[in-house]
Amino acid sequence: MPTIPAPGTVVVLPARWAGVLPVAAVPVLRAARTVYADQTVSDEVCAALGATRPGDAEPDVWITTDPTSAGAGAEVIAAADPPGAVLLDAVAVMDRLRSPGGCPWDAEQTHESLLPYLIEECYELYQAVEDGDRAAVREELGDVLLQVLFHARVAAEGEPPFDVDGVALDLVAKLMGRHPHVFAPSGVDTAERIDTAERQQHRWDELKRAEKQRESSVDGVPLGQPATALAAKLVNRTARAGLPAELLPGGPGVGEQLFAVAATAKLAGIDPEAELRTAARRFADSVRAAERAAAEAGQDPHRLDAADWAKYWPR
Repeated sequence: MPTIPAPGTVVVLPARWAGVLPVAAVPVLRAARTVYADQTVSDEVCAALGATRPGDAEPDVWITTDPTSAGAGAEVIAAADPPGAVLLDAVAVMDRLRSPGGCPWDAEQTHESLLPYLIEECYELYQAVEDGDRAAVREELGDVLLQVLFHARVAAEGEPPFDVDGVALDLVAKLMGRHPHVFAPSGVDTAERIDTAERQQHRWDELKRAEKQRESSVDGVPLGQPATALAAKLVNRTARAGLPAELLPGGPGVGEQLFAVAATAKLAGIDPEAELRTAARRFADSVRAAERAAAEAGQDPHRLDAADWAKYWPR
């Protein structure tokens, strides 16, 4: 890309320009007698801004999407991409993979066939957060986002069809509807005061129950989640509904005992699913440590007896 000569003003637009100019560029463009737009700017944008292609005259303003093209000494006014702009690229890539001529595997997938990947990616993100691995959290968030984009693209071919924009519209409406104290029009008093996270949680549940016309306090609890998490969620919901603790499951059965442990933890403000996962991962680390110690001592870690396990178990 040739360098735009200086002096002068260079207005750098985002490659995905959506019609919004930097505030500082508005008076400059209004006062300019001659405005050129280079070849990185589309004909439509060029016409919309009243610019022409480079000619013989020295322009007051150059418009480009290439931030490296401004010559030394030029005044540069740049407009950054809005947050989330790169999501458009992700949507376009997913559409290309799913469309004719794209990826045969992607084209064959259904909502049902993608379910194992959705669960797997969510747990990989969960583990990355547990591990405090920032790089892994970033990567796994991308993998979870892929699942959302994939399911939305599949849905666009279903009946009735909807796409990722429909998903986003519903999400925006939900978030705004359940935070009336935040998104009320300027000057409108919602008569609500939400000043604590606990109050917000209660208000969210109230609005959600009214919105979905739920008849039971446990309606909407996903029954397919892990059992410990399911028990904790049911206890949380029923406690908010005023159910006394003595009516929670109890008895000699293993299921009742496990439920009782989960309930006790949840009522004490402890996440039993997270606690059990932490204990399980700690146990797995101990198993690996014992096997490594045995291997370093010259023993086959796959042929350890009870005495060997006790000998090499980390203290």
